[in-house]
Formats: sequence, C-alpha cells, structure tokens
Amino acid sequence: MEIDRRVAAFFDVDGTILKTIIIHYYVHFATEGRSRFRRCLFWTGFVPQLLSYLVIDWISRSAFNRLFYRRYRGMEMARLQVMAERLFAEEMTPRLFPEAVARVRAHRARGERVVFVTGSLDFIITPLARHLGVADVIAVRMVEREGRLTGYLTGPPVGDEEKARLIQKFAQAEGIDLAASAAYGDSSADLPMLRCVGHPVAVNPGKRLRREAEARGWEIVGWRV
Repeated sequence: MEIDRRVAAFFDVDGTILKTIIIHYYVHFATEGRSRFRRCLFWTGFVPQLLSYLVIDWISRSAFNRLFYRRYRGMEMARLQVMAERLFAEEMTPRLFPEAVARVRAHRARGERVVFVTGSLDFIITPLARHLGVADVIAVRMVEREGRLTGYLTGPPVGDEEKARLIQKFAQAEGIDLAASAAYGDSSADLPMLRCVGHPVAVNPGKRLRREAEARGWEIVGWRV
C-alpha cells in the first residue's frame, strides 16, 4: 500500500508502546555480563540515587534526561549497539503493549506514516522500529569521541516543548497535515506533542495528563502487557 504522506501517527515510546523507562535500558547495559557480586555492588551504589532521579523527573523530564544520560560517559558505542539487540529481545519485547502494536499496524495498514518520537537514545530504539516496520524515528543521539560516549547529547532532550517543536518541524518538511494526524503519549511531558495534532490519545495517563485529556475530550486508553 502506498503511504499517505499527508497523515501520520506520532508515538512516544517508553510508557506508551512498551512498559519501560530509560532507567531500564541503562541498568541492562551496566549489569550485563557482570558477576553476582559486581551486580550487587552496582545496585548498592545505584539505588540511593533513584529517588533523586525520580524527583528531578517529576519536576522536568528534560532535566532528568540530561542528568541521567551522564551515566553513559565512557561506554563503548560499538558494544552498546550489540547489547541493544539483546536488550530488545530480553527486556523490551516482553514489555510491549499488544494494543500499541495493534495501533501501529492499523495506522500502517491505512497507509499512514508512523513516527516514533522518544527521549530514548537512537540505537536503543532501532531494533524496536525495525521490528514494527517503522522507518521514521525522532530520538536523541549522544556525542561520541574515539568510539566512546561522552554523556552529552548532540541536541536538546526530546521531551516537553521540544517534542512539539520536532513534530512541527517534521510535519513541515514532510508535508504532514497535523490536524489530520494522531499522537500517542503517556505522561505530562507529552502534552505539547498531543496538543499539536487533531487526534491525541492519552495512554495509561497520570493525573495531570488525564485531567487535560478529559477536559479536552481526548481519547483515553488503558494498555497492559
């Protein structure tokens, strides 16, 4: 089927397509292949920091992403790309929402473009996009030096107002009619994106997103693994 270039469905990924957050991915990379003793050491140091990360995330998703991605500093990119394939098979696939997969396939079946818009790192999302047949991905990238990650993104985190800006930029470049398009998100950080389109969908929404979705008459869905 020929793709209708005028209509798109924009999907947030973590919490919308699958039951994950970016912390899951980092933990997988940081602990894979380690002995039980070294895993225990990792968790001993990591758990006390989780609360502060969650507080920052509650205040600003973009600030949280900037801070949390510093933990990738020094990791080897080539190794991470290989590990990302195992991450998808072992951690992401079991957490996919079947209803989200069905929505992606339904939009594609109608000839509409599907676009992932995510604050996750690009190489992490690549296997998922390939699995679902999604060619268009808007994700963050990290600066590399001599094959290793610096912990700094190449641009702003993809969240909050930046998501809306990137969707509007994509739509202008690709001739997408946003009023005829859909967007799916699960958190208040997705609100600017959802406000951009004619058919917003709140997925498993928290209080703030649910309140606005109900006030605006948006579709609200509850998806489970």
